[in-house]
Amino acid sequence: MIHWKVALLCTLVVASSAREIVQRSEEGQEREHYHRSSNLHLKPVKQAFTEAELESKYWNDAAQESLGAKLKMEEVSKVAKNIIFFIGDGMSSQTVAATRMYLGNENEQLSFEKFPYLGQAKTYCVNRQVADSACTGTAYLSGVKINYGMLNIAASVPRYDCDYEKTNETEIFGIMKWAQDAGKATGIVTNTRITHASPAASYAQSATRGWEYDVEVRDAGCDQEKTMDIAQQLVRNEVSKNFKVAMGGGRRYFLPRDVNDGEGARGYREDGKNLVEEWLETHKAMGESEFVWNREQLLAVDPKKTEYLLGLFEASHMKFNLVVKEQNAQDMEPTLAEMVEAAVKVLQESEEGFVLFVEGGLIDLAHHDTTARLALDETAEYSKAIEHARKLTSEDDTLIVVSSDHSHTMTYNGYPTRGNDILGIGDVSDRDRLPYTTLSYANGPGYGETYNVANVAERLDISGYDFTRYNQRYLATVPLGSETHGGEDVNVYASGPFAHLFVGNYEQSALPHLMAYAGNFGEFYREIEEDKEDDDDGAGSSLVVSVPVVLIAVIVGLLMRP
Repeated sequence: MIHWKVALLCTLVVASSAREIVQRSEEGQEREHYHRSSNLHLKPVKQAFTEAELESKYWNDAAQESLGAKLKMEEVSKVAKNIIFFIGDGMSSQTVAATRMYLGNENEQLSFEKFPYLGQAKTYCVNRQVADSACTGTAYLSGVKINYGMLNIAASVPRYDCDYEKTNETEIFGIMKWAQDAGKATGIVTNTRITHASPAASYAQSATRGWEYDVEVRDAGCDQEKTMDIAQQLVRNEVSKNFKVAMGGGRRYFLPRDVNDGEGARGYREDGKNLVEEWLETHKAMGESEFVWNREQLLAVDPKKTEYLLGLFEASHMKFNLVVKEQNAQDMEPTLAEMVEAAVKVLQESEEGFVLFVEGGLIDLAHHDTTARLALDETAEYSKAIEHARKLTSEDDTLIVVSSDHSHTMTYNGYPTRGNDILGIGDVSDRDRLPYTTLSYANGPGYGETYNVANVAERLDISGYDFTRYNQRYLATVPLGSETHGGEDVNVYASGPFAHLFVGNYEQSALPHLMAYAGNFGEFYREIEEDKEDDDDGAGSSLVVSVPVVLIAVIVGLLMRP
């Protein structure tokens, strides 16, 4: 006979299992309830996969195609005449993956994901685990890691120190100077302020990224005669003065307070300097020059008759693509792709080739505000600009490198079904029975739309939110006025001559050295050429060298720097 204790135990186990089954059923019904009641956000999901994907043969055939394509890949080891370096500011790998869905399906590829070579770069600053765009900009453009918030000043100098001794050991010059010294044309394009951290890293030395115009320098207690603000540096520094192309936003920092720009916005400068007029005066003596401030003027530029081009298209940052469309401002605001095309065509007039730096900076601004739709749309626009640049150039003589300065805290999470709206509700929690979005942030202003302010332990019901709005903020865990960057490694995609150098995992500061080697200029050109002059077979135009040798040269060069 079965002991009564065993029988009781069995009864309890069965009852517990039954309750769990009922609970799971109720949770499933709860999810279905929210899915049915949230049709505004969760449209009926169409089958997002083909019938062929149900068969193993589909995936085996796809693998064979990938293998075949990789076996046919040939390393191009001839000198890169031109280099175009794209930075998607804040473009994490999760942002890239989510943008594929934004474009229609998980199996989509952004233009640069089709590039044959992929690596990863480590993004930390000397004194911070998670970087900003100033220290990373210095790393990927000048080849040296420095302190958080600073531009092209050695890590031995504290931030905000405007009295540091300006020497070759404290001030850093990077790939734009190396290229100019080799006779190449150079230029920068961004859709943020042209004085913002990423573009400023290509030409400015500043103890803090915040000194974009004279008032900020003065308010920091610095001598404006000794400490030049970033806008002035763009016009007066030797490197940036020789840029053939400089385009972005930020007109207000170039104009005095008593001067309005073409759209009626007043300048911010209090020193009375009109830096746009100064730029025009300086470049009039250097060659055919032109200043443009709207799309119509940009599209009218004749690259064969324009040696120097300055474009400032907004008082501050340029508008998000979705905002431009909503405001029907297409006639005033050029796209990133249009700016890239104008820049490439002007730079292509150089017989010695060119180096162009392009930043898709609005990805970052959207993430900081936890507006995921804007971030994904700007990533899609960034992809278009890269695709356009490849069409305007040849893979035979133009190296294109695509990366990011740092990541963000947005996550792509949950278990949504194929075909679910990436920007909508992903599922319902099995704890508080409330829906959550597929995309969310670890911190940021979206916190206010995630939790009940009166009771922060209570999550809000988001089923009534309109996630089709471009400025809808997404869920965030920690309350912050601005969402932060993330600290993980960022991808590096490469196509063209010596693109095979960019594989593996390395410090972000190696990037400009690898590019300079591919273009056969800068300090590595001299060292490598000296070695090759001793070779018995003589060196032709092709610089054939193994990846380990190049990486060793990069490391040795970095160790020799102050």
